[in-house]
Amino acid sequence: MNVIIIEDEKPAARLLQRKLQKLNVVADTMLHSVEEAVDWFQKNPHPELIFLDIQLSDGLSFEIFEVVHINSAIIFTTAYDEYALRAFKLNSIDYLLKPIDEDDLAVAINKYRSSLPQQQNLSLDFEQIKKMLVNPLEKSYKRRFTIKMGQHLKMINVDDAECFFSENKGTYIHTTNNRDYLLETTLEQLETELDSERFYRVSRKYIVNIDAIKDIVVYTNSRLKVVLPTYNNDEVIVSRERVNDFRQWLGN
Repeated sequence: MNVIIIEDEKPAARLLQRKLQKLNVVADTMLHSVEEAVDWFQKNPHPELIFLDIQLSDGLSFEIFEVVHINSAIIFTTAYDEYALRAFKLNSIDYLLKPIDEDDLAVAINKYRSSLPQQQNLSLDFEQIKKMLVNPLEKSYKRRFTIKMGQHLKMINVDDAECFFSENKGTYIHTTNNRDYLLETTLEQLETELDSERFYRVSRKYIVNIDAIKDIVVYTNSRLKVVLPTYNNDEVIVSRERVNDFRQWLGN
């Protein structure tokens, strides 16, 4: 099966690539912008299947299809909710909401494998989808949290976060003034809401702010330890399977 991934967030693309490998699906080609994708499609045989994000670094992925005629099957990978996706669900193999669940990914792959190849011009459908999106080129990230403290509400800016962590089934933000606040969310949900260029999930327990990293220390078993200015509840360790992605994230 010839598969490519079009996703502007490189850590997300690499994570999807690894999840596909577990399903014996190889996606060696990963494209990260409209310009890069157009150039690639003009120079290479088109794949059987595309994992396609809607918003790329330089525009909507639909703009690719305005330049290049492509009949590949598509599985959308997007942060848009189901309501917005209903308009084009029937015109694609499937859609996967971020963060992508491995079981949902397996279902989408099986759906593709069981379907007959269908050649279709997707450009008209894409035009309809574009009209549904309001300010589609402007990615909106979480900017602040509202914390209830007794009878009061406290506003905390995302910029003030050193890290987010989970503990005893709760999710907390640790701030630059060395305070912990309980949030009504999960790390999984935060991954979809935070700017991935600034925040990275180093393990199942922690998401760190790149602007708050004080030091990075080589740790045991090929892992890394992240040192933050005030957080000392526990050691913040980059899990071994995320070390390579973490290094590349730091270099972006």
